[in-house]
Amino acid sequence: MSIYKPTVCPEVTPEQKAALHAKYLAERDRRLKKDHNDQYVPASGKWKDIYEVDPYTSVAPRDAITGETDCVILGAGYCGMMVAHQLKKAGIDQFYNVDHGGNFGGTWYWNRYPGIQCDNDSLVYMPLLEETGYMPSKKFADGYEIHDHCQVIADQFGLRENALFHTLIESLKWNAETNRWHVGTNRGDDIKARFVVLAMGPLNKPKLPGIPGLDQFKGKVFHTARWDYDYTGGEWRNPELTKLADKKVAIIGTGATAVQVVPYLAKYAAQTYVVQRTPSTIDVRNNRPIDADWYASQEPGWQEARIRNFHHAAMERLAPGEPDLVEDIWTEISKNVNAELEAEGWPEETAEQFFARRETMDYRVMERLRARCDIVKDPATAEALKPYYRYLCKRPASNDDFYPCFNQDNVTLIDVAETQGLERLTENGFVHNGVEYEIDCLILASGYEVTNDLDRRWGIKTIEGEGGLSIYDYWREGFQTYQGMTAHRFPNMFFTGFTQAGANASNSKTFIDQGFHIGYIASEALKRGAVRIEPDAKAQEDYIKLLRSIAVDTSEFANECTPSYFNNEGDQKKKRGIFGEPWGHGYYAFTDMLAAWREAGELEGLNLSFEPVAEPAE
Repeated sequence: MSIYKPTVCPEVTPEQKAALHAKYLAERDRRLKKDHNDQYVPASGKWKDIYEVDPYTSVAPRDAITGETDCVILGAGYCGMMVAHQLKKAGIDQFYNVDHGGNFGGTWYWNRYPGIQCDNDSLVYMPLLEETGYMPSKKFADGYEIHDHCQVIADQFGLRENALFHTLIESLKWNAETNRWHVGTNRGDDIKARFVVLAMGPLNKPKLPGIPGLDQFKGKVFHTARWDYDYTGGEWRNPELTKLADKKVAIIGTGATAVQVVPYLAKYAAQTYVVQRTPSTIDVRNNRPIDADWYASQEPGWQEARIRNFHHAAMERLAPGEPDLVEDIWTEISKNVNAELEAEGWPEETAEQFFARRETMDYRVMERLRARCDIVKDPATAEALKPYYRYLCKRPASNDDFYPCFNQDNVTLIDVAETQGLERLTENGFVHNGVEYEIDCLILASGYEVTNDLDRRWGIKTIEGEGGLSIYDYWREGFQTYQGMTAHRFPNMFFTGFTQAGANASNSKTFIDQGFHIGYIASEALKRGAVRIEPDAKAQEDYIKLLRSIAVDTSEFANECTPSYFNNEGDQKKKRGIFGEPWGHGYYAFTDMLAAWREAGELEGLNLSFEPVAEPAE
């Protein structure tokens, strides 16, 4: 009996596939904008409060810090927490987690919009479940549950005493005389740190749509990452938006966030306008409780095995006989392909034949997802909601309530693909196709800064390494790292996330492994008495050459995709993408390479510097 239970998808003939491919390209071209990422406005100037002000926790006064510490970690979300946990395991417990939020959680601290849930399997995404003994309540955990789990991690592993909240990093400057990083903040701090780790996460700073007249609208405006329950009614854990009963609301965007928000607006607001440039792929949610008996029966190491299985299915391929443990939209194509291969007796195929098979399944799955839109009774609206692009051109979503909203009289889709956005905002509302729509509230579900301009994405004014070299200048034409986590001329500094490292389908797994590697290097430097550690220039050059020699060229796929943050809004000239330059042989090949490097114990490729030893007196 087959272990694979494929999702039923329509057949797609070669002729249909060719026609769909042409449709995909035409739909992409309708949405391409010449200004690409520049179509978005930074959360600064008049709008800086959307980023800087914390509506959830009052700022506690404290004295400026001017002393020394072993490490400053920028961020207290999953990334910063995993780095901190791994540093402590490596014996480094003198550090600060610095974050502009009021508590641990990162994106799960800031994002409190109605309906927020993780859109990855919680048993994969929520880290350290075995270590904490925590069982998520359901497959897709609510945002507040993930936030609460962050507090469990902070308390259980003693991270809270090292946290500096409501603090924005303004400058990082290397002092070659003292071999310390000077960390300046908006709270007047000048912390001297042996090491610095940039752990802000890839999506941490809200961005705004550059709609003409944005400053003129006199109604209420807020970003989904700073939800205003005082205005809407309800609260985070019970989002009954009763104050919207007499309000006309517009929400900009139909990405993963808006897909979760719209059903709540549809339920409570007098009128909801959903402004869409590009529709999302939205599968059934089928959320369900975690079975406590099943959870208790799992053997040690089960979460690591599940994470690996998810990565295989979502980003590589399931091995013959390897089950799909997660079974959702992220794993469907791999599961369906293996079902086909199993039915055919696992025929030998070249890589080209396998990827052709997978591509066809991609078209079939997307046809199934488009058919879901026919839940919507109005044919024109249903057609506008259909996503015409390849799977993973945009972040896939799942929701059982989004499409039915458009059968309500109080929900209207405003499709701006043809006009490439709203015409303008007025004092009283927005204009589309020459018609003004009056609204009381504008909600921005416009995502986060993923621009190639790192100073804009990170929001740190100054990062200067050896000789005052700016990291922004050094990386202007692309990343330059060793192992994706260190850089020549930036001693004692470590990087996380999507740089030139391995990329796992679960970000939290990436952060755990990067934190472990960083902890190893930093602790070894301290054990050996080194005051400075950085990559050798030649070793870094050789690493980059190797990385690029094994890179998988995905540019054709990306260039054919509809514009999104996955492909720099269709900008083919950019040197750097949101996912960096991942290790071409796969994530676990990358971590195996790092493990072998650590096992050798030579710190190969890194230069260590030591304090001069005074000559004995004669």
